[in-house]
Amino acid sequence: MCGIVGYIGRKDAVPFLIDGLKALEYRGYDSAGIYVTGSGAVKRAGKVAVLASSLPDTFSGNAGIAHTRWATHGPPTERNAHPHTDASQSVWIVHNGIIENHAELRDMLIQEGIPFSSDTDTEVLSQLIGTYHTRGDLLEDAVEKALKKIRGTYGLAVMSNREPSKIVIARLGSPLMFGVGTDEYYIASDATPLLSRTRNVIYLEDGELAILTKEGYVVRDMSRQPIEKTIETLEWSTEAAQKHSFEHFMLKEIMEIPEVIQDTLRGRVATKDGDAVLGGLRDVAKRFKDVRRIIITGCGSAYYAGFVGKHLIEEFAGIPVEIEIASELRYRPFTADPKHTVLLAVSQSGETADTLEAIRLAKKQGMLTLGIVNVVGSTIARETDAGIYNHAGPEIGVASTKAFVSQLVVLILVALFLGRMRTLSTAEGKKLAKALLKLPEQVRTILAGRKAIEKIARKYSNVENVLYIGRKYQCPVAYEGALKLKEISYIHAEGYGAGEMKHGPLALIDESFPTVALAPRDSLYEKMCSNIEEIRARGGKVIAVTTDGNNAIRRIADDVIFVPKTHEALLPILTTIPLQLFAYYVARERGLPIDKPRNLAKSVTVE
Repeated sequence: MCGIVGYIGRKDAVPFLIDGLKALEYRGYDSAGIYVTGSGAVKRAGKVAVLASSLPDTFSGNAGIAHTRWATHGPPTERNAHPHTDASQSVWIVHNGIIENHAELRDMLIQEGIPFSSDTDTEVLSQLIGTYHTRGDLLEDAVEKALKKIRGTYGLAVMSNREPSKIVIARLGSPLMFGVGTDEYYIASDATPLLSRTRNVIYLEDGELAILTKEGYVVRDMSRQPIEKTIETLEWSTEAAQKHSFEHFMLKEIMEIPEVIQDTLRGRVATKDGDAVLGGLRDVAKRFKDVRRIIITGCGSAYYAGFVGKHLIEEFAGIPVEIEIASELRYRPFTADPKHTVLLAVSQSGETADTLEAIRLAKKQGMLTLGIVNVVGSTIARETDAGIYNHAGPEIGVASTKAFVSQLVVLILVALFLGRMRTLSTAEGKKLAKALLKLPEQVRTILAGRKAIEKIARKYSNVENVLYIGRKYQCPVAYEGALKLKEISYIHAEGYGAGEMKHGPLALIDESFPTVALAPRDSLYEKMCSNIEEIRARGGKVIAVTTDGNNAIRRIADDVIFVPKTHEALLPILTTIPLQLFAYYVARERGLPIDKPRNLAKSVTVE
């Protein structure tokens, strides 16, 4: 959440800072600000375009920092926008994270006569740094002393008009990196702004601080011991992060799903043996033979993907699986035997704060930890014992689409991998492997028929409530479908296991409360039809998602969306696509900011 960029070198910093903020706007977009050596600071409420249009023509300099905000402490106003400064207006800081003891530190500083001008927790940090810096400490030493006084998380970049040719950055719990150019350095909280400038990056680890100048950089720990860092290479392309001719990133990313599935499967399906080839798990494969329990954890869409994974692993490998919301798991004791338990964490960004803390808790207890992440070099990728990359490419739209589908594909591969190690026959493995390779073309078929989904979405775009129901593999897809609709259309939507209809939700049904029923021709199709009949008997409208050729369902559904036939375990991938398109077209019909829904940000790096 929130986006940080910075530049120091021999060029004008402003073009990169503004372009970088625009590239990071999906992480926060309610206010923005910039500080540049020699030109000062400008802050504005609203999106980055508002800030950019406010800059005078003479605003320039060879070093600067900038920030786009997702409000936590204090409303999204100009006074709360970053960068924040100290009482002497010497120090300027941009910060992601949360200072947990900001209230007590604020009180202490006020008693010392220091005035505050914002409602943010970040200003406490800028004032603390300023008190040390104005007393004569070098900027990096002042930052270090201030950070030792705070409790919480941070990814921050700091500048001073007393040392204008220096940027100090530090990280604890909130991602931060810098790109290495020729006599110049680019700072960012996410790789996206760096893609057009450099592929060579250095990731800061927790507890590390870096001092950047035009001449070079030094990385050290909080005991001032130098740290040797390895320069890593970004794999994503600049083109992949562009919207091109699409109206929204969300639609572009949905349309990319066939290629994403191909990339996720590439080199990982052994059709001859009916097995999955997962190189990222090779070094820990022996430990799976003794696994008696798997805990899958994640947040939001990643949690729902994990829910599908639970069904897959239990069915194919016979291993008991628990699915846990990371923000709950991290605050309760594990009751598992760590030697025979695996924690599998799912996160698109690889930086999700609650998921990361759950991993760290599991590691302390001696569990094997695995990650399914989309961002190479992310914190979860580095801190887990082993894992699998999605290879979905950059996802800019806040509502996850192609990344969610790639998570499902990876989890199917994991289930196949574990199943073949245990009880899944070669014949069943081959059947699943062959069906996997057909998925890209089947998704293209769904996408080619999106106009029919658009028409249905237009019909229901003015409703205020929608219920999504499914069973077995389709139950978590119902949860995810409801999440997509509420995220971008602001329509109240709930996902439910269809078997629970008579235990409460049926009371809500009337002619103004439609239901999206996930009813492919699977092992529970007849039971889903019974649920649809219950809804119809109460006057409810039904949008059914079913498999090709099932025209009989038209008798009990008001509208029908068809998906191709496939292996039952793969149906969640195909039934997910129409729900993403339905949410997109409903939100577009309502004229809403689809890629940047209110109050939300792409990567949740704070609690």
